[in-house]
Amino acid sequence: MRGRFAPKGMTGVEAQLGPGEAAGAAAMRREREERVIDLRSDTVTRPSEEMRRAMANAEVGDDVYGEDPTVNRLEQRAAELFARPAALFVPTGTMGNQIAIHLHTRPGQEILCESRAHIYNYEMAMPGAFSGCLIRPVLTADGVLTWPALAPALSLEAPYHRARTGLIVVENTLNMAGGIVTPPPVAAEICRRARDLGIPVHLDGARIFNAATTLRRPVEELARGFDSVMFCLSKGLGAPVGSMLIGDEEFIHRARIARKMLGGGMRQAGILAAAGLVALEKGPARLAEDHANAAFLAAGLANLPRAELDPGRVQSNIVIFGVAKTGEPAAKFVEKLAARNVLAGAAGPDSVRLVTHLDVSRQQCQAALEALQALLARD
Repeated sequence: MRGRFAPKGMTGVEAQLGPGEAAGAAAMRREREERVIDLRSDTVTRPSEEMRRAMANAEVGDDVYGEDPTVNRLEQRAAELFARPAALFVPTGTMGNQIAIHLHTRPGQEILCESRAHIYNYEMAMPGAFSGCLIRPVLTADGVLTWPALAPALSLEAPYHRARTGLIVVENTLNMAGGIVTPPPVAAEICRRARDLGIPVHLDGARIFNAATTLRRPVEELARGFDSVMFCLSKGLGAPVGSMLIGDEEFIHRARIARKMLGGGMRQAGILAAAGLVALEKGPARLAEDHANAAFLAAGLANLPRAELDPGRVQSNIVIFGVAKTGEPAAKFVEKLAARNVLAGAAGPDSVRLVTHLDVSRQQCQAALEALQALLARD
């Protein structure tokens, strides 16, 4: 039936048009897409031609049996980069984090993290649903979780009515604090003091390669001391799907079991892992460009009277700025910005988030800034 399955790159409506009409509609759609500057997240990137070729030619097997050679290569390479014994390919960062939480804790315990952490705000209460644990958020002024901030929230020998601390999670960079980076000495102190108390520490390193770019340190160094690490291939590194969970061999063996429990056995996943390998090898080297574009946007916004931000706090590829002076909620501001072909996200009632990535050029950032100027200049 004509139009039921649209050819590649064609919408269902286009598929029901004649050849000439369909070509014209497709051209208009491509032109519209090219005009839109998508700064909602670094998850919106499209796979490169090199990734597509790698996916098309990937050698595959059944990964649930451990027989997918491309997945195995990706896991081995990720483990090497972090100087750890083993790694596991998972569909999403959320799954990687939740597997780690499940393995490090037991039901009835508490998990400490910064109040803006992804595991607390954006992972669907899974610590409670899957692991039977409560999250106790720790508020910090700047998003950098430190041992002095954590210590008062610890519950070790508390009365019976208080849950015991079972895990600490550090997110680096901290997304909703504007991509803020945790300094290595701060992370090292948390890991050292937690180890002395017998508390495991997990690193939600969704954007750890961004942190490494900012600090000019290898990811191995930034992850040192953590009991487990998760990082995303599908954010700044540009892969279409996937994240990695890293730890020792016994931890990863147990993680495979937990992944299966969550429905993460992906069978011939080498098609996806092939893109992940390209992302892992090619993606980190160009993250500095994203950071420079974010700094460019922040500097421009800082000159606008109705934008509220400190450009010095922009350390990676995320810019969060306040729009309270416009007198409108962030959601309304985002709608108006979209009408000018710039997509952004509301990061709170009166704050907006912009995220730079490999599919946004400096020229497009300039165009986005011009749209922002039109909305944030003084009346």
